[in-house]
Amino acid sequence: MKAFNSRNGRELSADVAVAESLPKRLKGLLGKKELKQGESLLIRPCNSIHTIGMGFPIDVVFLNKRNVVISAKNNFPPNRMTRFYFGAVSVLELTAGTLTATDTRVGDRIEIV
Repeated sequence: MKAFNSRNGRELSADVAVAESLPKRLKGLLGKKELKQGESLLIRPCNSIHTIGMGFPIDVVFLNKRNVVISAKNNFPPNRMTRFYFGAVSVLELTAGTLTATDTRVGDRIEIV
C-alpha cells in the first residue's frame, strides 16, 4: 500500500505495512535497526504510541476515522511516549523528515491505497 497527502498529492510512503493484530501493534517497529525512506507502519486501532527501545527517531501522524491528521510529530525521539489522542483511530509511523519533506500538517487528509 501507499500513503499520499490528498491536499498536495505528495507521497508519504510507497511501502505501508499494516499492524492490526494485537501482537503486531504491540511490536510495532521494535527490533528494526532503521526505517528506510519510503517505508512506514500503519497501526490500527491506535491512539498513542511509544518509541521505548527504538534506536532512531520517526515522524508520526495520528489519524481520525476519515484519515485526517489530528496531530503530527516531527522527529519523535527514541524512548518517549505520546499522550493519548482520543479522536485518533490509527497512527502512521514514517521515516524521520517525511512530514517536513511532504509539507504534511494537521488538517490534511491522508489517502492510503
